[in-house]
Amino acid sequence: MGLHRSPSASMKYYLPPQELLDDLCSRFVLNVPKEDLESFERILFLVEQAHWFYEDNSVEQNPSLKSLSLREFTSLMFNSCAALRPYIAHIDDIYKDFTSYKVRVPVTGAIILDESFERCLLVKGWKIGASWSFPRGKKNKDEEDNTCAVREVLEETGFDISKLLKVDEYIEVTIGEQRVRLYIIAGVKDDTVFAPQTKKEISEISWHRISDLQQAGNEAMSRGANGLKLYMVSPFLTSLKSWIASHAPPATQKSETYFKGSLGNATNGSTGATMKTKNNHLIQLGFESRQPDTRPGRSFRSFKLNSSMIIQAMEASFSA
Repeated sequence: MGLHRSPSASMKYYLPPQELLDDLCSRFVLNVPKEDLESFERILFLVEQAHWFYEDNSVEQNPSLKSLSLREFTSLMFNSCAALRPYIAHIDDIYKDFTSYKVRVPVTGAIILDESFERCLLVKGWKIGASWSFPRGKKNKDEEDNTCAVREVLEETGFDISKLLKVDEYIEVTIGEQRVRLYIIAGVKDDTVFAPQTKKEISEISWHRISDLQQAGNEAMSRGANGLKLYMVSPFLTSLKSWIASHAPPATQKSETYFKGSLGNATNGSTGATMKTKNNHLIQLGFESRQPDTRPGRSFRSFKLNSSMIIQAMEASFSA
């Protein structure tokens, strides 16, 4: 994540004090159900939540605090938290395996279409140079695909798709080892107000004409004909057009003109078909795919996580 701040020669940024790190460790790592401490990837997800809180709240309230990358923050937490300190020697491999694990966690979201089916809603990430994508996010443990889609779209756009979502209308793409399922939400009004519900995650929300999202030249997977970065959009376009062709809206809904551009900068918050694109991305329409094994611990190396020791450290900290 990280905070957008203008460099200043007179401004010094400081690492979080031990008191703050202790509070974050207690709040996000120690004070959790025991099953969340049974594998490194679960612990790193907890550390990631602590990092979000630090960036979104602590740094915002105290601008002198240094904005940290997740890697930097993880190192500080492992050094500061007694329950994690024994594993500090392995932090490089633990973090590397965690980032590898994250890209295998299934993702769900939605392709939101206007009433004419000519435009779709895209969101742009917070970081400088971020690409555009359909609103989507990673599934939580034991979370259903459609439940995740509703949650993530609401967080990123402020729009509740629960009453419009049809569980059998989606486009699913497998990119590498990650399954991405996007439910098609059609017929949303042009004047719908969109606003992200989370801080420092979405910078812009915008309607885009689908015909303008055509893949362009040799940069088919990175940019569209209009120059937008479309890495997470392009793999869905062929299947989306097929869906639209078989679900054409009433002629009265077809628009002669269209609204193009940003809705504003964000301040806060035919089933059974299978095909491959020219980039060899597996496309599935209305299919349940075989998911990669993303159960806890499958991605990590030979490190033994002593969960009983962590629990003892928790009990000792509470009794001190």
